[in-house]
Amino acid sequence: MATAARTRVRVKGTDNYLPTYQAKREAAYDGGSTGRRVRNFMPQSGGINRLVLGSLQLQRDRARDLARKVPWIESGIDKIVNNVVGTGIKVMPNYTNDNFKKSASRLYADWTQECDADGITDFDGLQALALRSVVEAGEVFIRIRKRRTTDGLTVPMQLQILEAEYVPIDKTETLRNGRHIKAGIEFDRLGRRIAYHMYREHPGDILTGMSNLSTVRIPANEVLHIYDIKRPGQIRGIPWMTPVVTRVRDLLEYEDAELTRKKTAAMYTAFITKNDEDDYNEGDDEDEEYDDEGVPETQLEAGTVQILEAGEDVAFSTPADVGGNYEVFMKMQLRAIAAGIGVTYEQLTGSLEDVNFSSIRAGLLEFQARAKRIQRFLIFQLCQPVWKEFVKQAVIFSGLIAPGFGSNPKKFLKAKWKPPGFRYVNPVQEVNAIKTQIRSGLITRAEAVAELGGDIEEIDNIQAEDNSRADGLGLVYDSDPRKTTMSGGSNEKDMSSSDDDDTKKPNKAGG
Repeated sequence: MATAARTRVRVKGTDNYLPTYQAKREAAYDGGSTGRRVRNFMPQSGGINRLVLGSLQLQRDRARDLARKVPWIESGIDKIVNNVVGTGIKVMPNYTNDNFKKSASRLYADWTQECDADGITDFDGLQALALRSVVEAGEVFIRIRKRRTTDGLTVPMQLQILEAEYVPIDKTETLRNGRHIKAGIEFDRLGRRIAYHMYREHPGDILTGMSNLSTVRIPANEVLHIYDIKRPGQIRGIPWMTPVVTRVRDLLEYEDAELTRKKTAAMYTAFITKNDEDDYNEGDDEDEEYDDEGVPETQLEAGTVQILEAGEDVAFSTPADVGGNYEVFMKMQLRAIAAGIGVTYEQLTGSLEDVNFSSIRAGLLEFQARAKRIQRFLIFQLCQPVWKEFVKQAVIFSGLIAPGFGSNPKKFLKAKWKPPGFRYVNPVQEVNAIKTQIRSGLITRAEAVAELGGDIEEIDNIQAEDNSRADGLGLVYDSDPRKTTMSGGSNEKDMSSSDDDDTKKPNKAGG
């Protein structure tokens, strides 16, 4: 609502002034006003890189500290990694040549078991470790290390996963020919990444005894930078817990204070006050502890019987009990934390007390949509570049046959990726819904199988083998739709009927 500002106007030909009122113009948007309600709300402005880089290391340290110490945060991170990566995002070569697909798939399966430069895990484990690092620190770097053919690897390359600290935030420099370094990343005059400047060792690992903090220039085609981009032009990643760090910290302090209050209230303690100083016996204070000023120090423990000197008394503060508000308050705070991290309240806490099928399914559907988006950028930034480099090295050094690769390599480098599927909340209802969609032509079997994280070609081949083996042994199972219906009845035509009975109609499939 417009407000009126009082002014004074001189009456013509006199020295008199009359008060007048002029309407004060409102802001076009409430968020752009400067009134009393938002007087103290003056956020920083600037580009995303200036805002992020100024406190990025502190954000990382705080996020990692919470991940180490807070069970809710650890649970939330695990839920993201388990649902996005799970047992690994699998590759399906997209080239139509079956010989190439089979050879490349076999070679890739062998290589993924030895791709870790540290020799600790396989490619599926590297995916999980990379995503966890992105959630905690906002980003992670993976270096593609070329190996000698004499090293005995299936394909002479490995992957080395490096934490964000390997690329210094404060390294900014202007180079020749329009090149420049910003936050450890070197760009050309067109803004393309051409190199990363990395420490040889982790700058925060004091066990290495590292004294030289000089960096090494690594070409950009040998480094994968994995992070979730929030704004255009962003060059470094932001820890995913940044929006809730303060809230989590405050909640921990509140919970600790409430726990201390409960512990103090639960200590049944007796105090005995002496009536006469003569009752004091020498040696009674031998076990007492004194501070620097000679005042006895006393700590409460359960079942304590504390003797006081004559004239001494004890007084306790009596803070108000939060009563039934504690649980409600904790739930509201944990829901806000779950929303900030990107998981459901049930996933964060493990509590399922207030959910039903509809509510938990609605929450999981939204979470699954976010998980799919994370899978897409993880595939684009990590899985697909690794596959491309693998195929190149396999063709050159490991004898992978790819006719025409030199003239048109792109068709060999394409691939489909199969993320892990999401489990059903109610298998009966959800499977029936999928069957209805398939029969109605809304989706295909291939799409339905892909949603479950499967490969339609692999399933069909295995199914054909199972059917052939069962037919050869004369076995009929309820799971074979060629022979039985959903209710367990026969699905085959009645072969015992006479051929001349034209009025006899064969059984319909499913009837």
